Amino acid sequence: MEKFVYIALFAPLVSSLFAGLFGMTPKKMFVGVIASLLLASSFVASAILAYHVNLTGSGIHVTLMDWIGAGDLKIPFGFIVDQVSVSMMVVVTLVSTVVHIYSIGYMDHDKSFNRFFSYLSAFVFSMLVLVMSDNFAGLFIGWEGVGVCSWLLIGFWYHKPDVSPEINPSISPSWAANEAFIVNRIADLGMLIGIFILYWNVGSLQYDVVFAELPNLANGVLVAAAIALFIGAMGKSAQFPLHTWLTDAMEGPTPVSALIHAATMVTAGVFLVIRAHPLFMMTPEVSYFIASLGTFVAIFAASMALVNRDLKRIIAYSTLSQLGYMFAAAGLGAYWIALFHLAAHAFFKALLFLGAGNVMHAMHDELDIFKMGGLKKAMRWTYIYMGVASLALAGIPPLAGFFSKDAIIETAFNEGTFILWAILVVTAGMTAFYSFRQVFLTFEGDERYKEFGIHPHEMYKFVLIALAPLGILAVIAGFFQKTFQGFVTDLLPNYEMSEHTHHLAMILGAVVLVFAVGGIALAWIKYGKGLKRNEKVENGFFYKLLKNQYYIPQFYAEFISKPYAMISEIFWKSVDMKIVDATVDAIAKTIHTTGDSTRKMQTGNLSNYLNWMGVGVVILLIAAAITPMLG
Repeated sequence: MEKFVYIALFAPLVSSLFAGLFGMTPKKMFVGVIASLLLASSFVASAILAYHVNLTGSGIHVTLMDWIGAGDLKIPFGFIVDQVSVSMMVVVTLVSTVVHIYSIGYMDHDKSFNRFFSYLSAFVFSMLVLVMSDNFAGLFIGWEGVGVCSWLLIGFWYHKPDVSPEINPSISPSWAANEAFIVNRIADLGMLIGIFILYWNVGSLQYDVVFAELPNLANGVLVAAAIALFIGAMGKSAQFPLHTWLTDAMEGPTPVSALIHAATMVTAGVFLVIRAHPLFMMTPEVSYFIASLGTFVAIFAASMALVNRDLKRIIAYSTLSQLGYMFAAAGLGAYWIALFHLAAHAFFKALLFLGAGNVMHAMHDELDIFKMGGLKKAMRWTYIYMGVASLALAGIPPLAGFFSKDAIIETAFNEGTFILWAILVVTAGMTAFYSFRQVFLTFEGDERYKEFGIHPHEMYKFVLIALAPLGILAVIAGFFQKTFQGFVTDLLPNYEMSEHTHHLAMILGAVVLVFAVGGIALAWIKYGKGLKRNEKVENGFFYKLLKNQYYIPQFYAEFISKPYAMISEIFWKSVDMKIVDATVDAIAKTIHTTGDSTRKMQTGNLSNYLNWMGVGVVILLIAAAITPMLG
């Protein structure tokens, strides 16, 4: 089985290097085709490994070499394929394969076609390193790898201004890439501190060694390590207050958005909490905070999606909200449910983003849903795909989102956290509303795009066919919930509902369904026949509050970014220029002057050189005589 581990892990790396060979050349279609085939081989290898792990019930441990050896620190370059990692591997490689095939069509006219595939494959390789590593150091390498690749991909169109300046002024791809990179670097400091705490107290970074030693550590050490690691997770998974980068990341190409939001970067934080579940199980206060923050983020992000006009950002807010659901489940101890929702969400969220890419492609990069409408006539298959994905996101049975999200809401009730349960139920209704608000405004009603001289058309047929697996999984993935539970609970705690909750399951499910159907019905009443604008509402306080993201970006700009820039300028002018540069320049000038003065000694005359040598000998003799006298 080891060969399949190597194929799954290194096929994306080979794909990246191969595409990189043609990075500075004009578009070559075979680059995209070969890259997609290599990603497909990684998916096949991951599926074979999943079958093997399920069949044997044991993981596969591969050590390529000893990586770091310094004193007592021993870190191998090792990988573990177990129930948790292989679940992530299958999801990541499947979604990535579809995204690669999709990108062949989407990036068809881009002059940097080859370079894009190199970055995209490197992104997948970094994520696989993250999920497959058998130690925290390897996880951190993959963690930083996805950070660097996200910077390259979000800022891929660095030469372009914001694609929707009317909706999101002053944001460009390069600005968004820098924001994502910097925010994550801040959070990564917390993760590094957590890793240092574990190593300092355990003496190892291997998962099995660290988790085995946790019962021997003081409670304060456990709490500090758990908090520090979760800070890292907050950055990657864009939890409040480190959430602003996620929606701004929409400035990158749409395939990047699909990959980041569905299967790679933003799910890394959830994966970290699940992978380190022995630590979080021993720190219930930290876990409850994770659940509470996740619940807050779920409704916080959903509220901003209610009024947003940018097609991709609405879907991005839904990702942020669903990440909150995942953290709520993980914080309440239902780790397998969090992982199941992560997998199910990846399928319908990737489908939503790629469908949005089809719309964007047809609308000549226009993203304002107020300028669309009636697109179902020209884009029938995209309409079906996005409709199915939206139903899954809204949690309508029997689609995947119903099973995974309903289990999380049921967990909140089962744990007696009724406030969290109520918030998650209301959020489910809000999710259904904004999901179908965008569907109705994009595909139903009057063809408003005609006012702007746009002539939409459907995407290439091979792209539509490539989306089919995601559409099918968005429908049927929920039926495999029990199978998935049996598979991953060989490693994760088998969270089960109480007898009381089990008896109320039908009622609890009905309550959630009423909110979801109510949200869709309200969206139909308001937008089913097209755009109906209410100037009074749009000029109201709450509408503006949500439209401006609770003014949090403005707060960061005024009270963090600007003061930081001012302090930096002061230090640059007062310290760097007047002290550091002045000191360095003075030393350089002194050396130059001394050299220029002593250069006159080089006369080329042998007698002069002998005289100087005599002077030197006298000085040395005097020094030798004085030194003993000075003791």
